[in-house]
Amino acid sequence: MRGMRALGLAAFAAIATLPASAQTPAGPPGLELRTLSTRPDTVSGGEVLVQVAVPRAAAADRVTVTLNGRDVRTAFRAGAQPQTLVGLVTGLNVGSNRLEASAPGQRAAQLTLVNHPSAGPVIAGPHQTPFVCETESFGLGAAVDSNCTVKTRVEYFYRVRTPATPMLETPAGAARPVAAPAPGGGANSAAALAAVDQAAPAAGGGGGGGAGNAQQQNPFRPFDPAGPRPADLAQTTTTDGRTVPYIVRREMGTINRAVYVIAFLHEPGTPLADPWTAGSWNGRLLYSFGGGCRAGYHQGRSIGGLTANRHYLEESQVGDYAIARGYAIAGGSLNVFGTSCADLISAETMMMVKEHFAERFGVPRYTIGSGRSGGSMQQHMIANNYPGLLDGIIPTASYADNLTFLEPLFDCEVLNQAFNSSSLAWTPEQKAAVAGHASWAYCNRNGTGYPNLRATNCDPDALPAASVYHPQTNRTGARCTYQDNLVNVYGLDPRTGFARRPFDNVGIQYGLRALNEGRITFEQFVDVNRRAGGHDIDGTLVPQRTIADPEALRIAYETGRINDASRGLSMVPIIDVRPYTDGDDDVHDIVANHITRARLVAANGHANNQVFRTYAPGTPIQAAQRYVLDAMDEWLSSMARDTAPAASALDKVVRNKPSNLVDTCYLASLEPVTDPSRCRALFPVAANPRLVAGEPMTHDRVKCELKPIERADYKTPLSDAQLAALRDIFAGGVCDYSRPGVGKRSPQTWLTYPRSGSAQQLAGR
Repeated sequence: MRGMRALGLAAFAAIATLPASAQTPAGPPGLELRTLSTRPDTVSGGEVLVQVAVPRAAAADRVTVTLNGRDVRTAFRAGAQPQTLVGLVTGLNVGSNRLEASAPGQRAAQLTLVNHPSAGPVIAGPHQTPFVCETESFGLGAAVDSNCTVKTRVEYFYRVRTPATPMLETPAGAARPVAAPAPGGGANSAAALAAVDQAAPAAGGGGGGGAGNAQQQNPFRPFDPAGPRPADLAQTTTTDGRTVPYIVRREMGTINRAVYVIAFLHEPGTPLADPWTAGSWNGRLLYSFGGGCRAGYHQGRSIGGLTANRHYLEESQVGDYAIARGYAIAGGSLNVFGTSCADLISAETMMMVKEHFAERFGVPRYTIGSGRSGGSMQQHMIANNYPGLLDGIIPTASYADNLTFLEPLFDCEVLNQAFNSSSLAWTPEQKAAVAGHASWAYCNRNGTGYPNLRATNCDPDALPAASVYHPQTNRTGARCTYQDNLVNVYGLDPRTGFARRPFDNVGIQYGLRALNEGRITFEQFVDVNRRAGGHDIDGTLVPQRTIADPEALRIAYETGRINDASRGLSMVPIIDVRPYTDGDDDVHDIVANHITRARLVAANGHANNQVFRTYAPGTPIQAAQRYVLDAMDEWLSSMARDTAPAASALDKVVRNKPSNLVDTCYLASLEPVTDPSRCRALFPVAANPRLVAGEPMTHDRVKCELKPIERADYKTPLSDAQLAALRDIFAGGVCDYSRPGVGKRSPQTWLTYPRSGSAQQLAGR
């Protein structure tokens, strides 16, 4: 019973924080009821996996269990843990349900279960409208209702054996040790990585989904359970040492209006894993998150890093390797930020898909997040805001949250406009000095109207033009800004009728560091700040700077849209993978890693739960990702075995980190480097416009407090006329980065949004 052999880390976290109604009253020992697949107040789909703990003095066969007065005892069987019963309770009503367990001579236990429809919502608030179904993009046929529901489909695929790869298993000694050995050799050497890349190639690339390679290049083929065994069927060896046919069971359906995929090894005719029966998956769940960042209003056409084509199976980055090692992989189309850049909807979708997985196949020992770019944002934010859903994360090309990603693009567009309208001569190097990036190419490409900053910039392949907002002809249409996509979080501004906006650049002295370092003249400094405007509510450039809605600022901090890393993120293992791209126009700059680290340090006093892995351009990143997955597995497995008392959850994370898992950068030859100063020299960390303006590395002042212009802020003495020029531009003052951001407050976890702009914290958190 791999799924139930020991409760997963996430299950323990959930049990430790159940609502009061789930706790046993004070008094003599009695029965205890616990939900295993989800929290009692976030049940969905009319069913939930439940555990009854039975005192040693009681006989399990004398226990009775009722749901709303109906006998459901037959749903329960002996659990893996001694003196427990586990049952899949079905037939829940939408809303509150009462579950009771009793036995002769024992104190009874009661639990309130709050059930929600399988189409949602559960925590994310009213469904987004309009909403376009795209089930046909996955070969699932037309949806049968407005919630994009389709019939669940199960298909099998097998991996082709080739002469070069007769057995798909990790070469002996190649998977571990997974951290950097001494430079020049060991498991992470170029030869070892190449060996794994040859032994288990993963098709596709990137983290944003998509069709990937053509079918004829894909190593997977459809498998007919009723037909003869293919002659070219490969075998693979899992993490627990079993050699099995490389046959994959793939399930696709709809949950929370998203298309989901669950895939893992299973040979037809052998027992399929369930909450009581061991199967061929290794008890670990890898949850895939997709990249991009765009407003939603549609179901999506890809699933995390997974490709879910009607005719074949493919997964980018680490999927082939993970499945070969026995992992189960899951993801949903609303876990793709290129579909909907709404972390709240992603968290809800992941929670519901994981619940369904646990109810069908058993509770994972632990759940690992994986994904690039927008996929990294989701991992960081879900780990922090909804602790327990993810036990460890592997973000690639990462950002801490949406706003941390979008603010530099907001500034790039403002600076682009200022430079283009200036009569002064600006070299590319001077522009880069103001923007802070390694090259002006970053802003030159990305600062021209990122989709989330424009109300009208919806996905044209998803929404018909008639459904999209237009300031003159269709003011009630779908608005595709960051904040409108999260209107359930931010609520509506009564003055405009649109979502409250958190963006702000009042008081920012663009290029301050560049001025003080002598890289631009005072005239250029004055010129760029006089010309730097902002955006109106529709995202159109205007001469005036942007002023944030005060309520939006409070909400951004309180609800975790600004990820301060002080909650769940501070208590999970993080292996941050960074393909180094600074110096070109790629939006994924390495400074984002250090922003997250600075926030962890501010929250914990250290960042010992986070490890950097930085790779030179051209590195075979998919091979590297496999070592990272092995490292995370080693870390989490050590935590699961650790039963000693711990001062805190973070203490347990840190003391179980493998000793050789340290910050490492890799040369193009894949030689590992563990000296931080050498890594900094090899892969320099640049900045962004607000860091150049004086904001600290935590980059968490969405709107800064203001102070008067002070001579001491400028390294070169300024004349009275020069000071007067600055005071004219910054009449209200300039940013005082020694103070917290306006509206800053501690975030809350496990928030639900019953109405737009109205957050409530679930009980017990």
